[in-house]
Amino acid sequence: MLTNDFKGINLSRLGFGTMRLPVVNGNAYDIDEKQADEMVRYAISHGINYFDTAYPYHGGMSEKVIGKLLSSYPRDSYYLATKYPGHQISKSYNPAVIFEEQLKKCCVEYFDFYLLHNVYENSIQIYKDKQWGIVDYFIEQKRQGRIKHLGFSSHGGLKNLQEFLDFCGDKMEFCQIQLNYLDWTLQGAAEKYKFLTEKGIGIWVMEPVRGGRLANLPEEENARLRSMRPDEKSAAWAFRFLLGLPNVKMILSGMSDMAQMVENVETFQEEKPLTDTERAVLLEIAESMKNSIPCTACRYCCDGCPQKLDIPMLISAYNEIRFSPSINVTMRLEALAGDKKPSACINCKKCTKICPQNIDIPEVMKSMAEEIKKLPSWAEICRQRDEAAKKLKEQQ
Repeated sequence: MLTNDFKGINLSRLGFGTMRLPVVNGNAYDIDEKQADEMVRYAISHGINYFDTAYPYHGGMSEKVIGKLLSSYPRDSYYLATKYPGHQISKSYNPAVIFEEQLKKCCVEYFDFYLLHNVYENSIQIYKDKQWGIVDYFIEQKRQGRIKHLGFSSHGGLKNLQEFLDFCGDKMEFCQIQLNYLDWTLQGAAEKYKFLTEKGIGIWVMEPVRGGRLANLPEEENARLRSMRPDEKSAAWAFRFLLGLPNVKMILSGMSDMAQMVENVETFQEEKPLTDTERAVLLEIAESMKNSIPCTACRYCCDGCPQKLDIPMLISAYNEIRFSPSINVTMRLEALAGDKKPSACINCKKCTKICPQNIDIPEVMKSMAEEIKKLPSWAEICRQRDEAAKKLKEQQ
């Protein structure tokens, strides 16, 4: 198993993400413990020593199951990470109450790594709000040794990362972001990687194969890759891309079955660096997958917009919706004020006249506004999740 050093700790470069554990009869809140146990045993016996969970995963059951399964191993033989759900804050989400509950559920007295979960454009104000005292509380837990390393995860944009690190960057040791060769440009991950690296913040990767999309490429693209490396699988190409980034300290894979575990472990047995040509081909494949509106973010359109819309940011979000609608896009758009959403466009066409790419921006804003109406709200997503978790708990 490939490893690297993080602050004196020898971490496996592949971590076991437990957001997508095997489940019973398709019920996301009913984890198949027998299969999960087999996967944990295989992971540990093959050198994986990092396990990642979070308070909301599998309706709260992920922490409980992974904690139970890991409790049969010596505590110093693995590193366990979980997260505080500040993005879902309510009066019942007192940091101290949640933290104590997590320790109990995970059967541990401390967490090796602890993250402030999902710091994005809307939740950042919650994390900064002194009435909750979130950051101060977890800094104190680290001082007491109940947290060994403190960091945060984020699906937010570059400005969001900059704002949060301006607020408490001297307390954060690592940051978990969505990073893969598709999002290198689609979500601006290249700029986030550069910024975090310059700040001395270690990078943890989530969604390395983009929810499976990069592990199941169209046959035409697979053929291009096989012509260069006949025995390399699609998912392995995605991992090789990340292994070539020096500041990527941890690559998390949300493996759902033993086959994925075995394949990924095999990939991480040895270094097989990409050549410049191979890396360029991956980025070409990414571009072909996007179906993107060709905005270059020159921002000429912003200068004369009477509504002061951040048009490049909106188009970037729309491109992501066009590729694959996600919760992350929903959260980011809901964080915008009403007069900053695409529906606020008044069709004055000043932007179209100045756009170097000749994009009909008002028409794009109109189409985007219609697509946004089809997306479920974050509140509705949370409500459905909580109802499912409550139902499962009643059944148990």
